[in-house]
Amino acid sequence: MSAYDVIILGCGEAGIFAAYELSKLQPGLKVLALDQGHDIYRRSCPIVAGKVKECIHCPVCDTMCGFGGAGAFSDGKFNFTTQFGGWLTDFMDPKEVMDLIDYVDSINVLHGATTEVFSTTTPEAKQLERRALAHDLHLLQARCKHLGTENNLRILTNIYEGLREKLEFRFDTTVSTIDRDGEGFRLTLAKGEELTCRYLLAAPGRSGAEWFSEQCKKLGINLINNQVDIGVRVELPAAVFEHITDVVYESKLVYRTKQYGDPVRTFCMNPYGHVVAENVEGINTVNGHSYADPSLRSENTNFALLVSNRFTQPFNEPYRYGKHIASLSNMLAGGVLVQRFGDLVSGIRTNEHRLGKSYVRPTLTAAVPGDLSLALPKRQLDDIIEMIYQLDKIAPGTANYDTLLYGAEVKFYSSRLELSGELETALPGMFAAGDGAGVTRGLAQAGASGVQAARAISRRVQDAQ
Repeated sequence: MSAYDVIILGCGEAGIFAAYELSKLQPGLKVLALDQGHDIYRRSCPIVAGKVKECIHCPVCDTMCGFGGAGAFSDGKFNFTTQFGGWLTDFMDPKEVMDLIDYVDSINVLHGATTEVFSTTTPEAKQLERRALAHDLHLLQARCKHLGTENNLRILTNIYEGLREKLEFRFDTTVSTIDRDGEGFRLTLAKGEELTCRYLLAAPGRSGAEWFSEQCKKLGINLINNQVDIGVRVELPAAVFEHITDVVYESKLVYRTKQYGDPVRTFCMNPYGHVVAENVEGINTVNGHSYADPSLRSENTNFALLVSNRFTQPFNEPYRYGKHIASLSNMLAGGVLVQRFGDLVSGIRTNEHRLGKSYVRPTLTAAVPGDLSLALPKRQLDDIIEMIYQLDKIAPGTANYDTLLYGAEVKFYSSRLELSGELETALPGMFAAGDGAGVTRGLAQAGASGVQAARAISRRVQDAQ
């Protein structure tokens, strides 16, 4: 049995920045960081590498697991805000959260990130905000950095090189159970080995969220239901949104539908980007990337349209509900499904022939033409259609017949733990951070949560000395 001072469970954004901060503040600690995926050099999705056209359901998904987590293959949007991207302000003061986000950004810059920031306070951005409000669309305010998919990997590689000599990493390592062990914790690995630690920092990421929830229930830690967002990824000519993305890049527009009163929002906008498939625990969902290098860009822009769903008692499994919706499109298409907007509105199934006539060429060529109305609930589809017509008022062309809709895009929000301001659970010495703990949703706040938890552990160590 191997003993450590601190074990970091997960090497996504939260785990990485926790490891960085601990190595800086407490270089003498014996720290282990675990992940079920590969290190940054061996992460390679067969689809991205061009070896296959559709998901082959690898035992461990390289787009979701490994050093860098799900964010490693994202296009690297770093948002300086507390309005979205997580719920850290439920645990600490907004200024404290912003200070942590700025600190995480400074570490990224130190390892090669751009200093260019898109602002929403320019006259052009304010004019865009006023135009949106005239149509009951609300532009969320946030400074944004676009790191770029290729640059994001380079930054993470630089951070990994700086950390690998300062603490122990174990990749391709699956944890089966978490148990109490006196004042500390014991982790049992899938291969039977046991590890102990005084402090546990759980940052399991999206891919480990459901497993982590089960471990928390076993340990007696209360969980709070989070929402699940269900929708589609929209792809259209980049020129349609160019006047918006050139000003704010990541335009997060929120609308409340008139038919149902449901909130619908744009999310993860990728100018000149590519639609991609990703595997979430065996379920194929859709996402988007955008490169900083102009030579790698497409002629299209893609973004998600998501309908937020919150559930009340007695239902308490929103994560499973989202997976079930996504699995329906998998059942129909064998993976990601695509449909022209005009076909959807007309009640016509898109087939290969109809898709071939589209002026918008899909960047995800593995998507299968079909009918989204057979996979997504009517209420969510009605909300999405209403939102597309509303967006057409500020970005004419959004509601064109050939606009492509990919499904399903599902954003899983892990059940949130009851945490202190230091992100400590009800079990002393056990901290939780990042998306998998249900407290963040994005690179900026995930990294900030890791730093916050690491600093709390550092203070405990100092007090004990």
